[in-house]
Amino acid sequence: MVTPLNTSANAEAEAGAGAETPAVPGSSWLCYESRPGVYDEMVAADGTVRPHWRDLVAHLDALGAGEIGRRADRARRLIRDNGVTYNVYGDPAGQDRAWSLDPVPLLIDEADWLSIERAMVQRAQLLNAVLADLYGPRHLLSEGILPAALVHANPAYLRPLVGARPSGGVFVHLLAVDLARAPDGRWWVVDTRSEMPSGIGYALENRVIMNRVLPDVLRALPVHRLAQHLTEVRDSLIRRAPPTREHPRVVLWTPGPFNETYFEHVYLARYMGFTLVEGEDLTVRDGRVFLKTLEGLQPVDVILRRNESSFCDPLELKGESTLGAPGLVEAAHERTVSLANALGAGLAESPGLMPFLPSLCHRLLGEELLMPSVATWWCGQPRERGYVLDQMPDLAVRSAFHATGPISRGALMDPASRAALRRDIEHRPYAWVGQEAVSPSTAPVWTDGRLEPRPLVLRVHVCAHDGGYSVMPGGLARVSGAADDESVSMQRGGGSKDAWVLSERPVGLPPRPRPGEQVPTVVRGVRDLPSRVADDLFWLGRYVERCDNTARLLRCLIGRLAETGAGSGEVAVILGMLWPMGHPPFTSPAGAGAAEHDRTVRAILDANMDPSNPRGLAALALNVHRVGVRVRDRLSIDTWRAINALIDALGLGAYTSAVPSEPGVPQTPAPGAPPPLTLEDAGPRLSAVLMPVQVITGLANENMTRGLGWRFLDTGRRIERALHMLALFEGVARTDSAAREAALEAALEVADSQMTYRARYLEAPQTVPVLDVLLADESNPRSLAYQLVRLGLHMDSLAPDQAFGLRSHEQRLTVRLLGITRTVDLNRLPVDGGGSAPAPASAEAGDEPDAAMPPPADLPTLLRLLRGLLNALSESLARQYFAHAVETRHGSAGGRVRPARDHPESGA
Repeated sequence: MVTPLNTSANAEAEAGAGAETPAVPGSSWLCYESRPGVYDEMVAADGTVRPHWRDLVAHLDALGAGEIGRRADRARRLIRDNGVTYNVYGDPAGQDRAWSLDPVPLLIDEADWLSIERAMVQRAQLLNAVLADLYGPRHLLSEGILPAALVHANPAYLRPLVGARPSGGVFVHLLAVDLARAPDGRWWVVDTRSEMPSGIGYALENRVIMNRVLPDVLRALPVHRLAQHLTEVRDSLIRRAPPTREHPRVVLWTPGPFNETYFEHVYLARYMGFTLVEGEDLTVRDGRVFLKTLEGLQPVDVILRRNESSFCDPLELKGESTLGAPGLVEAAHERTVSLANALGAGLAESPGLMPFLPSLCHRLLGEELLMPSVATWWCGQPRERGYVLDQMPDLAVRSAFHATGPISRGALMDPASRAALRRDIEHRPYAWVGQEAVSPSTAPVWTDGRLEPRPLVLRVHVCAHDGGYSVMPGGLARVSGAADDESVSMQRGGGSKDAWVLSERPVGLPPRPRPGEQVPTVVRGVRDLPSRVADDLFWLGRYVERCDNTARLLRCLIGRLAETGAGSGEVAVILGMLWPMGHPPFTSPAGAGAAEHDRTVRAILDANMDPSNPRGLAALALNVHRVGVRVRDRLSIDTWRAINALIDALGLGAYTSAVPSEPGVPQTPAPGAPPPLTLEDAGPRLSAVLMPVQVITGLANENMTRGLGWRFLDTGRRIERALHMLALFEGVARTDSAAREAALEAALEVADSQMTYRARYLEAPQTVPVLDVLLADESNPRSLAYQLVRLGLHMDSLAPDQAFGLRSHEQRLTVRLLGITRTVDLNRLPVDGGGSAPAPASAEAGDEPDAAMPPPADLPTLLRLLRGLLNALSESLARQYFAHAVETRHGSAGGRVRPARDHPESGA
C-alpha cells in the first residue's frame, strides 16, 4: 500500500467524532509503501499515521527531503569523526566497519513501553533464578522440570562454576533482550544476551548523535533520557565491591580491539571512568584478582566482563585461551571479586531454554510469563523433534545452545541442504531447536531520499539495581540491511535506530546526583597504569614522531627536486640521507644523472605509499592508527579525529578496515589501494600529513594530564626524535666537503630549524654552528640535547623512590647521554672521521657502550656512541616497565624488546 502520509496531528478531529480516520494527503515525498501482512511501527493498517508518530512526521515534513538527507550525511560524518565502529568477522573488506545510524528514530508510546518494562524485569529475575538453581542445588534437574541433556550437553554450562555463588546472588547483572513485534502488534522475545550483553554503549552514542542531528525534534518531543540509566549501571557496579573498600577498583575486561563491539568497550570504560583491561593485564594471586600496573599489583574489586566465560580462565576452562586470567574461577568461588555477569551466565541465553520458560516462571517466581518467546521446539523431545522434521520448510532451525549461531531457514534451503540438516538433527537431536519463522514489524528507514520499510528488532537493556532490576527507557533498535531481508543482524550489514520512548508528561533534565555524605579524598597523579598500556603509549609516541620525520624528509626531497632539478647535487645529498633513515639505497647517488635521480625519487615515493613496506610513510600511519585503537580509552575524541585525518590524508581508509595477517601489516591485496604520491602532488599531500601529526602532538602536550601515560607517550616521541637527529647527521657525515653545505641546509630544513639558524648566523650553514643548533642547544625543541633533557626529567619521574640517592639504570643512561652532549667540543670534532663511515641503520647497536670508552674522536664515533646509549635506554624501559616484552629486533633507528604480536618494526 502506497500512502501519502497524514501529517495532521488533528486528523481525527478533522474526520469528525466517531468517524474513521482517513488518510489525509501530505507531502508527496513522504509517500510510504508499507508491507502487507506485517505490523508497521509508523503506519496503521488503514494507512494513517499512528498517533504517537504524528508530531515526528510533521517535523520531518517541515524539514523536507533535502534537509533530511543533509542531516543523514551529518550523522555519518559524526560517526566517522567519533570512530564509532562495529567489527565484522570474516569480512576482510570491512572488519572495522563504520556504525550505521538511521536519522529517523523509532517511537514507542509510554503505555506500550510500560508493558515491555514489566516483562523485561520479570525475565531478568527469572533467568537469574534459573542460573542460581543450575549452579547451586539443581532442583530444576532433579525434579525433571528441565531435561538433563539440555543442560549437561550445553558447552555454556561450566561445571567448575557449580557452587560459585556471586555476591548478592546476582548472576545476571546486565541483560539484553531482543524483541520483535508480531503482525497482531504483540511483542515477542526472539533472543536473549546474558553472556556479554552489548548495545548499551551504541544506544547512548546514537542518542548523542541524534541530539546533534535532530536537536529541535528531540527537544520538542517528550523523550525519556538515557543518561540516568548509565549512571545507575555505573553505581550498581561500584556497589558490588566490598563495603570496606573506600575507592573500589572496577575494570572493564575486553578481549581486545578485534572484538566485534570493541568500540563499545572503549566508550563505556571512558564514560563510566573504569579501567579498560585485557587478560594479560590481570593476574590472580592467592585467590585474589590483581591489575598489573607500573607500581605493582593493585587489587581488583569488580570486573565488567566482555570476555566469553570459557576463555576467562585457561587453568580450569579452555586451556588454549590466551585471553584469560589463570585462577579466576578460584577467585569466583572465594567471592574475592564480583563479576558482571557471573562466569557461566551464558547458559541463560540458550535458545533451548525458551520452550521451558513458562513452566520455569511458575516454578521459580509463581507467576505467568508476561511476554512469550518466539514459538520454539526442542528436538531433544521425540514429539517436538518429529514436528520440526515434518515442518522444516516452514521453520527456522538453529543450535539449542548458541544464541549467536547461524539460523537455517527451511524455506530458503535447497533439498540437499535440508537433508543434511535433517541428518544432523537425527544424530544429535538435543543440540537443535526449531522456531517459528518470525516476520518482524517494519519501521521507516531513510534510503535514497525517501522512507522505506525495513524489518526491525528492538534490543532492550536491563540492569540489576537496588535489589531489583531497572530497564533503560529506549535504546537500540536494529533494522535489516535490505528491504527483502528479514534477518536483522549487524554482522550481515544491518543498521541501527535510536529508540525514543515518549512520555505522557513533559520530560525535564535528569536529576543531578546528590553529593555523598563524606567528601572524597583528593587524588592526583594516579600511578596504576597497566604495563600493556604504557607500552602502547610509548610506541604511539614513536610512530607519530616517525611519521613526522619521514614526511618532513620526503617534503624536503620534493622541494629540492622542484627547485634544482633531478640531477642536482642537493637532490643527491638528500637521497644519501635517506639511507641512515632506514630506506634501502635504491641507487647510488654519486654521479647519477637527472633521469636516474628522477626514477629513484619516484621509487622512494612509491615505496612510502606501499603499506607492506614497514619503513614507509603509509605503514607508519597505519601503525599510529593500530596502536591508537589499542589505547582509545586513553585518547580524547579530538586526538582520535586527528588520527583519522592522518589516515585520510594518505588515502588509507580501506586499510584500517582490513584484517591484518600480522598486526600492522594488512593483507594483500587490500581493498581500495591508496592513491600514489606523484611528483606533482607530493608536496601538498605531505604537508597535509604533517598537519594532523602536529595536532596529535599538540593535543598531547596541551591537554593530557602529566601522569604516567603522558610520560610514556612523550618518552617515545623524545627517543624517536633523538634517533632521527642522529640519522640526519649520519647522512651529513657521509657527504664529501663539496656537498656539505647542501647537506647542512637540508638537515636544518628537515629539523624545522632554519629560522633559528638564520636568526643567529647571517651566513650560509657551516658545520659547527649547525651541530650546535641541532645537537647541543638545549633551548631548541628539535635538538638532540633538548630531547635528552626531557628524557632525563621523565626518567626521574618514572624512577621508584631513590633510597640513599641511588639512581635507576634509565637515569644513569640519560645522565651519561646529557654528559656527552654537554662536554663534547664541537670545534675539535672532525666530521668525516678520517673517511670511516658510520654504522648503517641495520647494524647491531643496541648494547650499552662501555662506560670506560674514551671520548669520541670524530662525529661518526659520537653518533654511534649516542645511538647505542639511546637504544640501551629504549630496551631498558621495555625490560623494566613493559611486562610482555619478549623479543628483540633492530632496524633503522635502533633495536627494541618487543612482543611477538605487537608493534611491527620499521626500525626501532
